Amino acid sequence: MAAKWGRVVAAALAAMVMTAAYAAGETGVPSSSAAPGGKPIQLALIEGMSGPFANAGAAVERNLRFGVEAVNAHGGVKLADGAHPLELVVLDSKGSPEEALLQLRAAADRHIGYVLQGNSSAVAAALIGAIDKQNSREPDNRELFLNYSADDPALTNAACSFWHFRFDAHAGMRMDALADVIQHDPSVRKVYLLNQDYSFGHDVSALARSALAAKRPDIAIVGDEFHPIGRVKDFAPYIAKIRASGADAVVTGNWGNDLTLLVKAAREQGLDTKFYTFYGNSLGAPAALGDAGVKRVIAVADWHPNAGGAASDAWYKAFRARYPAAQDDYPVLRMELMVEMLAAAMNKAGSAEPEAVAKALEGMKFDNGFHPSWMRAEDHQMIQPLYVMEMDKAGTPGVRFDNEGSGYGFRTVLALPPGRTVAPATCRMTRP
Repeated sequence: MAAKWGRVVAAALAAMVMTAAYAAGETGVPSSSAAPGGKPIQLALIEGMSGPFANAGAAVERNLRFGVEAVNAHGGVKLADGAHPLELVVLDSKGSPEEALLQLRAAADRHIGYVLQGNSSAVAAALIGAIDKQNSREPDNRELFLNYSADDPALTNAACSFWHFRFDAHAGMRMDALADVIQHDPSVRKVYLLNQDYSFGHDVSALARSALAAKRPDIAIVGDEFHPIGRVKDFAPYIAKIRASGADAVVTGNWGNDLTLLVKAAREQGLDTKFYTFYGNSLGAPAALGDAGVKRVIAVADWHPNAGGAASDAWYKAFRARYPAAQDDYPVLRMELMVEMLAAAMNKAGSAEPEAVAKALEGMKFDNGFHPSWMRAEDHQMIQPLYVMEMDKAGTPGVRFDNEGSGYGFRTVLALPPGRTVAPATCRMTRP
């Protein structure tokens, strides 16, 4: 126990040092570290930086830069020929699988060995297929895919690949956590499923039906609808259908503007139902709902600012010192951890060669002092804590920090340790 708390204190102190450096405007290396002087190791972020989900792409870039800066501030990656900094290269996919594949080709032409993406399971599936072919055709120019948000369970099950690692809980893991809370909410008797019309949205619908049938068979599914992704400007007609159905709750995997516009329409129409969401704590959603969301919007995440603990609080304060603007207040812990784990795998392998790094990542355990996790070797699925939380006004019990200056934040209603989030693996991986 003493060793555990020693790690917590050390992590908190390290984060506080980073906070002070950021607050002073220092984005370089602390005086206690040697600047990494080797050739930068480039990481290609292939994400929708323009189009309907540009705000989500910008949030990803901030979080990944925070991780890259943290690694570089501690001396970078230590290889046999010395220390190397990480460098983030941003490539705009416009949210399109076709454009993402063009950017993947551009990354390969530049011999960038690491591809980062997450805001679309359809894009992720396309990238996995293309990277498998690329690595087979050009073994001297391989790429490793690090996925921070594409949550289709198939990506680490039926479609698993040695060259793909997922650092987010997949949709089935998230849905199980939400269903644990719904199971003990007697006010929920009728549920409306509303999701984006692509692979992930269909996964959320199917998983919700399965989880509710297992844990609350008395609940009636009174609607199961899909809408075009990124193209709906007014969700009022959908809100009218939900109201007419008599639903007590909506379950949705919507993200980005598709979530913000949905909850905004719910507020404007005075819809008096609960929203069980995957991303209801993100990117303008709390501000869009206002008082209408208090104790009615439930979200699930791997971490949130009010998770609690000295080390967690220090990490959050370091992020806010780096990105003080209210609109930038969307820290995603797993993205920073992904970069830290990648650097640790390179250090362990003593190489930046993708195959060696992939083997070092398999089975890796990582504990920053408040968020223990490990990368399951058989399917390359990260196992980590999950939190289910409800929206409330900042300053109420359990809500010390708000979201994006909105005056609203989230309190934990269920905290699941890593062992409670494990889902079965069906991957049959082909290895090089």
